[in-house]
Amino acid sequence: MSGSSVDGLDLVCCSFTKNDTWHYRVEAAECCPYPVEVASYLNQAFYKSTDAIKEIDIMYGLFLGEQINQFVQKFGLHPDFIASHGHTIFHRPQEGFTLQIGDGNAMADTTRLTVINDFRSLDVSKGGQGAPLVPVGDRLLFGEYDICLNIGGIANLSFELNGERISFDVCIANQALNFLSGLLDKPFDESGMMARSGNMIPDLYEQLNALDYYVRPFPKSLGREYFEKIILPLLVDKKVGVTDLLRTMVEHIAFQIAMCIQQLPVGKLFITGGGAFNYFLIERLAANSKHRVVVPDRLTINFKEAIVFAFLGVLRFRNETNCLKSVTGAYEDSCTGVIHEPLKVKTTGQ
Repeated sequence: MSGSSVDGLDLVCCSFTKNDTWHYRVEAAECCPYPVEVASYLNQAFYKSTDAIKEIDIMYGLFLGEQINQFVQKFGLHPDFIASHGHTIFHRPQEGFTLQIGDGNAMADTTRLTVINDFRSLDVSKGGQGAPLVPVGDRLLFGEYDICLNIGGIANLSFELNGERISFDVCIANQALNFLSGLLDKPFDESGMMARSGNMIPDLYEQLNALDYYVRPFPKSLGREYFEKIILPLLVDKKVGVTDLLRTMVEHIAFQIAMCIQQLPVGKLFITGGGAFNYFLIERLAANSKHRVVVPDRLTINFKEAIVFAFLGVLRFRNETNCLKSVTGAYEDSCTGVIHEPLKVKTTGQ
């Protein structure tokens, strides 16, 4: 799993069992920070030509395969297959396409394992958003929680409503917070301490909350395009302190999440993703919301999305539904994911 904040590669090996319900066990997990050159080409791919992106796709697939080989060897693992989210470069479902790089054939040939990837394109071809995909896992693996919230580069929610799973992207989150932290030569705002020290900028807060995305009905989703085109200009045009921008963005994120769930019955709000370590953001969310905030252990916070993508691979392997039309807006549910088998190595007999 590689998120839009480009902070590293999440690798997790899980075992899944099913009796009446699904259960998972984490066998090994590791977050590998990206080498500078890899982070650079992932960040710059958004601006590259089609041919350059194809080259980066293969390069990144080979990189993923090498990282998986090291992970498997380090922990003595024997996986049945690899389920890879890849790294999102473009997400434009309204235009009929989405792109997550990390070439599946390059990965399969490097690891000599079956690879399942490209989990979003089939749903987009059916008129869906291709996102979020985690709600199937929220329902089947984390069903004890009333609302699941992931705060990554983008914050998204998942919950049951009238017997259907509903999920959508709420707002830009760590993409903006990490960008602002970078202006102070920090990769992120540790514990939200810089934001805590800042002051609210009322006009910016009002501008952010007035964006038309927030009044659109779900299903809906966000990508880097939205951050670059809509959010970033609002942040860089302000001649104010960075800590004040951080404070305002945190207040905005907390407010938008709280607004999205205010009409739901009081329940447990389960929070994962890197934003769960932003204690100031969690405090502001708890202050804005009537729901009981539940922040799990570090392993679950860091690797829940990777765990769920492993689970999506299991469902694809079993030819079972792993993408819900109630979430994405497609005309039907899907069993999505492209399967790549490693090339067979020719042997010579005597």
